[in-house]
Amino acid sequence: MKIAIIGSGHVGSTLGAGWAARGHEIMFGVRDDDGAKVASVLAKAGSNAQAAGVEAAARSASVVALTVPWSAAKEVIAALGDLRGKILLDCINPVMEWPNLDHGQGVSGGEQIATWATGARVVKIFNTTGYENMADPHYDGEALTMFYAGDDAEAKGVAHQLAQDLGFAPQDVGPLANAYHLEVLASLWGTLAYGQKLGRGIGFRLVRR
Repeated sequence: MKIAIIGSGHVGSTLGAGWAARGHEIMFGVRDDDGAKVASVLAKAGSNAQAAGVEAAARSASVVALTVPWSAAKEVIAALGDLRGKILLDCINPVMEWPNLDHGQGVSGGEQIATWATGARVVKIFNTTGYENMADPHYDGEALTMFYAGDDAEAKGVAHQLAQDLGFAPQDVGPLANAYHLEVLASLWGTLAYGQKLGRGIGFRLVRR
């Protein structure tokens, strides 16, 4: 699968490296495709990864993973060009100062992303845990749960498979409106990790009797 990763920070580089290791073709969309940081990201991801400008990266892929800071999301989406029909994985939490959420528009960040990315099939995913867990989601041999929300069944199926590829136990939580709950869950993760000083080596797992 051809996947564009928009952003080369901890989350983007970890997702890209994980998917590249599993045979997906990764194109990192960055502002400076010759920079030292990008070279480091590409070295981590291996031979299945390349880098290009953000619009070229998005144009080359059927799946686009958005991993930039919330403060840059609207501007970056505008720079991606035509996203109609593409699967857009919203991996962002709407925070200006962690872990306080910015729901000032009265909707979730995922829904706001969908209004900016006209025609894209948005799935909220990869926002409820730290990047370290994206590299290794197993605790005592059990996989952490990766929750996701969206309105397009096919797009959610792809997101489900990509989460599974990384070793997560994926769980559909319903329509994109439920992205709000995933963002609150992410805020709880941050509160536990930092406010309660549990550290980043924690995660959520859905269990059934």
